[in-house]
Amino acid sequence: MQTVSATTLYERLGSHDGIARITRELIKNHLSNPLVKTRYENIKDLERVEQRVVEFFCAGAGGPESYSGQDMLATHRGMNVSEQEFITVIDDAMDALEKCGVEPSTRTEVLAILWSLKSDVIRV
Repeated sequence: MQTVSATTLYERLGSHDGIARITRELIKNHLSNPLVKTRYENIKDLERVEQRVVEFFCAGAGGPESYSGQDMLATHRGMNVSEQEFITVIDDAMDALEKCGVEPSTRTEVLAILWSLKSDVIRV
């Protein structure tokens, strides 16, 4: 029997298919969240953004996928994302993870990773 520490974050998130499901739920949350909704409604190619998010999470969680997008700083430069928006996006992510059945300890690990990106996202 494998223990949590013996599996990668990628595996605990359900590998590519699980991460894609989490990402769809995340985007759905953003589109219904009044604090960030307009940022996502105005994206011209939301499918491409979704694909990049899946790549980003897969690669960052230890999966075999490569991330083909820009780094977080370049992606968010000029967007003037507020701390409130950042926290809202993280809340949406935690909700998506919970709805997709991700264990609390794994959600906490993802939370720490997302929080570590703060300086590359807020007011850059």
